Amino acid sequence: MRIMLVALAGLGAAGCGYIGEPLPPLANVPARVTDLAAIQRGSRIVVSFTLPRLTTEGMPLKAHALELRIGAAPDPFREDEWAASATRVPAGPVEGGTAIYELPAVGWTGKTVALAVRVTGVNAKSSGWSNFVTVGVVAPPETPAGLQAEATANGVRLSWHAAGQDFRIFRRTSDDPFIRLGDVAEGPWIDPSASFGKRYTYRVQTIVKLGENREAESDPSGDISITPEDRFPPAVPTGLAAVSTPTSVELTWDGDTEPDLAGYRIYRAESGIPWEKVADAPAIPSYSDHRVERGRTYRYAITAVDQSGTESSRSTPTEIAAE
Repeated sequence: MRIMLVALAGLGAAGCGYIGEPLPPLANVPARVTDLAAIQRGSRIVVSFTLPRLTTEGMPLKAHALELRIGAAPDPFREDEWAASATRVPAGPVEGGTAIYELPAVGWTGKTVALAVRVTGVNAKSSGWSNFVTVGVVAPPETPAGLQAEATANGVRLSWHAAGQDFRIFRRTSDDPFIRLGDVAEGPWIDPSASFGKRYTYRVQTIVKLGENREAESDPSGDISITPEDRFPPAVPTGLAAVSTPTSVELTWDGDTEPDLAGYRIYRAESGIPWEKVADAPAIPSYSDHRVERGRTYRYAITAVDQSGTESSRSTPTEIAAE
């Protein structure tokens, strides 16, 4: 009998996973959205936020419903007053866990609107309103038209037509996403970071500054693509000087600073004789001409040559009599 009681006690201890009061049921309240963002783009108000995946207790969130509202922002702002008059918006698409809504701006022009979203679980429990975002709605900014791209020696030159005082430039390479290059007050504008032989695609937006770090955007312009080619000669060398020695004429000049400089070309002429090329020199601004005869007078000129083989015009000539 004693052996049987010990065995039963052991079975009871082995089969018990929890000792204490029963755990309360989970509340299953959806976590709040905290990254709601909104901006006017053309004639639409574009809203985005990340869908919550967990409850407030850190458990996976099951099926849920989204409720986005837009309404005039009372001043001073009171949540209950806003919620009583705000309009519920039909659900938008979800891409990779991000919800995206596009709401017509018509009807809100000249007003400041507030937007918020809340999440309701299958048990009808709500997350509460997200962070509130206000948008000052204006007449749709004019979309830039006629975007053109042109290769220049200093980069890709962009030009467009649109009314406005601020514009935003975007660029992409290959199939990469567009990146923001910067904001400019007016066009045309040159992209100095573009490289020859690489394909780029550009687009432009008009931006309306609304104060308090708020703004409205136009719809993007049409895209323009370009593969700039280096057809531009280097700068003409300057500062050419010549010194005669018993065995040579020593030439020096100011070096060119182009990043694709390959070297220099040396030209010489005598009275009544056309210019002739006497040497191709490396990218060092000096040259020694040993093929000279004492008592003769020579004229020299220099050109710069880039890595694509494009040659500059000749420099201002200098003249010297060989010793």
